[in-house]
Amino acid sequence: MFFEDYFKTGRVYHVAPVNDLGKILSDGIKYDDKVTYEYKYYTFHCFIDSLKPAYIPSWVERKRSIFATKNYRREPNFSSHSVVTALRVEPSRCWIANENRANQIYEPFILQEVDPLKEAGEYMKTEGKKMVEEYWRTSLSFEENLEKRVDLKEGYDAEVLIFHDIKPKNIEILYIVSDHRVMGFDEWKETFCKKR
Repeated sequence: MFFEDYFKTGRVYHVAPVNDLGKILSDGIKYDDKVTYEYKYYTFHCFIDSLKPAYIPSWVERKRSIFATKNYRREPNFSSHSVVTALRVEPSRCWIANENRANQIYEPFILQEVDPLKEAGEYMKTEGKKMVEEYWRTSLSFEENLEKRVDLKEGYDAEVLIFHDIKPKNIEILYIVSDHRVMGFDEWKETFCKKR
C-alpha cells in the first residue's frame, strides 16, 4: 500500500481540488462544502442511498458523507491540481464500503440522460442495481472493519464514509499534485514559497 497501515498512522486520506485548500485550512471539511457536490454527485449518492437495505444504520447516507480512503495502491494516480490530505476521524462515526462497485456505475448513471446513450438506463435497472446491492451487502462499520480487515481483500477498494465535520486541526496536507509532478507539502513550499 502507498501509506503505512491505519493502525500505525491513525489516518484516512482525502483528495480535494487545490482551489479548496484555503477553505480547508481555515474552516475544515464538511460533506457539502464543495462546488462539485450538488452538480456532480448528489443525484448519484441519492440513487445509491435509495437502495440501502433497512439493516444499514439510518445515519449512513452517502449524500451526507465526506469521502476518504483507507489507503491507496502502490502507484496511485491522483487527479491533477489536487491536494492529498491525511485526516484524523472518529471511527464510531464512519462506515466502509467497496468504492469499486460505486465507481463502476457512475458513468452509466450519468450518461443514461444523454439521448444516444439512454439504453444505459436499462443497464442501471439490472446490473447497476446489482452492483449497488453488493456495495451495501459488503459494507460495514469502520470499527468492524478494523477487526475483519475487508479493506485488505483483493478487489475491495475501501472508501471511508465520514459522518462528521473535519476540523482544521485534524487535517494534515501531504501532497500537492500538478499535471507534471506530485510534491510533498514541505517540498512544494520550499520550491514556490521561498523568498527570492
